[in-house]
Amino acid sequence: MTALKDMPISFPGLFEGWEFNPDPIALHVGHGIYWYGIILALGFLAGLLLCMRQAPRYGLTEDNVLDLVLWAVPCCVLGSRIYYVIFYLDLYRNAAGGLDWKRIISIWDGGLAIYGTIIAGALVAFFYTRRKKIKFGALSDLCVMGLLLGQIIGRWANFINREAFGAVTELPWRMRLWVTAYQYVDVHPTFLYESLWNLIGLLLVLFIVSKGRRFDGENTWFYFLWYGLGRAWIEGLRTDSLYLFDWTFMGEPIRVSQALSLVLAILSAGILFYQICIKKPSRDDLLVNKAARLAEETPESPAPKTEEPSAVGSESPASEADKPAPEAEEPVSGGSESQESAAPETKSPTSP
Repeated sequence: MTALKDMPISFPGLFEGWEFNPDPIALHVGHGIYWYGIILALGFLAGLLLCMRQAPRYGLTEDNVLDLVLWAVPCCVLGSRIYYVIFYLDLYRNAAGGLDWKRIISIWDGGLAIYGTIIAGALVAFFYTRRKKIKFGALSDLCVMGLLLGQIIGRWANFINREAFGAVTELPWRMRLWVTAYQYVDVHPTFLYESLWNLIGLLLVLFIVSKGRRFDGENTWFYFLWYGLGRAWIEGLRTDSLYLFDWTFMGEPIRVSQALSLVLAILSAGILFYQICIKKPSRDDLLVNKAARLAEETPESPAPKTEEPSAVGSESPASEADKPAPEAEEPVSGGSESQESAAPETKSPTSP
């Protein structure tokens, strides 16, 4: 089911009579500058700023974040598009059955999958941490906060595009969309569900999970647990799910994102249980704590350098104290010479 993008959106159970009819294209230039892209860009910038601000709490720097972003952004866009196209491949075939490459690269028409973004971003982060010799878990713990904030904002791009909505419902917060010029449907605003779910998740990470973090990677696995549970529930409500080819489970087609979300949630719960309850890691092993200890030890290493200037400084006053002595002697000797030159004058009267 597809909604018309030039018809109004309304919430009749909450705001009776109120309608909102945004144009998906913000600026009609070239192919057009879409609100979809603008909102995603705002979500990305907000997530980037959050990560840069939080970086010191994870033993990382702003440069680490910026360096990663330079590689991650193009790779994530490419990964999210490839993921979407693979599972919606039939939509990108021409009449002859071949691939329509023009439509495949037309990302301005929509078609990005968040799991493709996560997979591509994780691969880039892995190779980056290997190269820089920093902990992958520490970097991923930082990145998931930016990812959550980006998802909170980015889901509103689906609202503008009238997409990613759920099945028909009569709930008070139902969203009304038009599927033809004369027919509408009242559906679950699943974009809103996911945005609010991620907002709660971000607050939990910022104010609870990260403050009691016991190992690098704890934020990351909590994210997959939280997001996996929420996405598995929300995906079951949507009408535009990506399906796992023609595979079925108990007679029902398998929704890719729902299945992957459940697997990630179960896996994350198991890893968190193992790390916290069985392995019982020490907070001393966190990268940020190691960096703090290193920072405390760093001032002691240049101690000889600080002592050398002080030693030189102690010697130079002594040498300066010693120097006046010869200078004092020179005037004395000069005085004696002057006295010797004056001696004949004193002796001359007495010599007769």
